[in-house]
Amino acid sequence: MRDVPIRGDMIRLGQLLKLAGVAGSGSEAKELLAGGGVTVNGEPEDRRGRQLREGDVVVVGEERMRIAATTLDS
Repeated sequence: MRDVPIRGDMIRLGQLLKLAGVAGSGSEAKELLAGGGVTVNGEPEDRRGRQLREGDVVVVGEERMRIAATTLDS
């Protein structure tokens, strides 16, 4: 499982797919979601706007990603 750090408290699913390099664009993210191959915390998800928070787990095919908070170095 790969941790994907985000800024702030949440990120939308479509943004995460692009940030993680799973989708190259918003339209690719939309196609992935429409194909039914994306789960969030074990449940199928097809909404690009789904809000994800720290600890949520997203699976796309064999790729498993966990949302991680960004740590700020002092």
